[in-house]
Amino acid sequence: MPVAVQPDELDELSKFSFLRVIRPMPKLRTLHPVERSLSVGNLPPIEVPDAPAVDSSIRMAIFDGGLPSNGPMSPWAQSLDVPGVGAAVEECVDHGHMVTSAALFGCLTPGEVAPRPFNSVDHYRILDDVEEDSYALYTALNRIRDVLEEKNYDFVNLSLGPELPIEDDEVHPWTAVLDEYLSHGQTFMTVAAGNNGNDDWASGNARVQVPSDCVNALAVGSANSKLKNWDRAGYSAIGPGRSPGLVKPDVLSFGGAQYEPFIFLPSNGTDSPLSAMGTSFAAPATLRMAAGIRAHFGGHIKPLGLRALLVHCAERGIMPVEEAGWGRVPDHIDAFVICPANSVRVLYQGAIEPGQTMRMPIPLPEDVKTGNVEISATYCINSPTDSRSPSTYTASAIEPVFRPHAERFSNEDSVHPKTDSFFRSSDFLPENDLRKGAHKWETTKHRTLTKRASSLLRPVFDVKYHSRIEQLVGVATEKVEYALVITLTSSQDADIYNKVVRAYSGRLEILQPQVEIPITVQP
Repeated sequence: MPVAVQPDELDELSKFSFLRVIRPMPKLRTLHPVERSLSVGNLPPIEVPDAPAVDSSIRMAIFDGGLPSNGPMSPWAQSLDVPGVGAAVEECVDHGHMVTSAALFGCLTPGEVAPRPFNSVDHYRILDDVEEDSYALYTALNRIRDVLEEKNYDFVNLSLGPELPIEDDEVHPWTAVLDEYLSHGQTFMTVAAGNNGNDDWASGNARVQVPSDCVNALAVGSANSKLKNWDRAGYSAIGPGRSPGLVKPDVLSFGGAQYEPFIFLPSNGTDSPLSAMGTSFAAPATLRMAAGIRAHFGGHIKPLGLRALLVHCAERGIMPVEEAGWGRVPDHIDAFVICPANSVRVLYQGAIEPGQTMRMPIPLPEDVKTGNVEISATYCINSPTDSRSPSTYTASAIEPVFRPHAERFSNEDSVHPKTDSFFRSSDFLPENDLRKGAHKWETTKHRTLTKRASSLLRPVFDVKYHSRIEQLVGVATEKVEYALVITLTSSQDADIYNKVVRAYSGRLEILQPQVEIPITVQP
């Protein structure tokens, strides 16, 4: 809670018996030098497309510093001032322009036509010229909350927040408020991880910044290149996150680097393209990919399904999980909507009741018997949260149990087939957290496992929903949304996709494109 006292009054305040710690009030993140726009000379101009958004029904909100009047993005981006906001600041408007450009077009290529936006954007200006005071942090949060409570958005991006790395023993109000809003699973939110990655690692000052520790949002860090050989951008904040929520940032996306900057439309439409670098741009570029999947398939895929797909399709690379999360998100829509060669991808999504166990088949046809089968699985849930207890912050969990062979049992009295390990907690949790069973309460899990095809027969995941709340007498527990993505890749059977379509035609539905989006099918 915020308290205003003079320095000589701190001793008196410390006598309050319930006081744990006193800290200075953090400020709202100032625009880091790596984010400031620069006009890149001698670059050919970028032509703006002459077409409406692909899907006008998609609702996306960006909270930032505003947009220039009559800018080149005005056909797709509406600038709105929240009630009570002061006069605009030029530097903040530049930042807002670049964030919105990244959300609409991604990283642009000079001399080429910008791609047609998947959707339009409502850009809310929440930054102003009011002199920074101790409560500006909460003023900005209240402005965001008021808008979200009044209007329902499918997608939201935050490229700002407190200038404060997360701590294990405290959940910040920004995180608590946003997690509560997102716990219903109706909105997909990306949050910039922060540009403090070059700060001291040992002290924790380089850890992801608030509110990218939200367990119900996707925290995005920066990769330093769009090329095959990529790394974490040096400025991009690192993990680990708090447990639960240990894998933070969730993913990386290209955010620019010194020798490969992120390119934006010029603010007035006539100058040379702008360039900058920062997680502020990696986050909206990732949100653009989610909106593209939604535009391609229509409303069939829910926000949690989109989040699971982004994690599932991320390129792992060789970076440690503390720096890259689950990997780098592809910057083209093909990677999400086309199954790779020798592969088939399945998405399960829905809601699950407390204590309920659901059986989700891994769709491997019985006639696939030779070679190896790679099983890659990702699940996500939305979870109610309790900010009063950081170590038990998430109230819901899904526990998947892998049963690889339908006719192999632990003993003759077993009712269900024998289980095998799949989601291993030792992949990313320290030993002390393993002993507490913290892995079970993570809201996102991902792993790839290779098995001999002959060792698999009608494999399944049995998924059970656990709730901390259901153990409290008289407290009702609500069902939660879930999404599970499974990809099967056969080392020898090139026809596995068609075999799955035929064998599971009565149980699985093929997702059909709802609109035409240019994609490239590799031979």
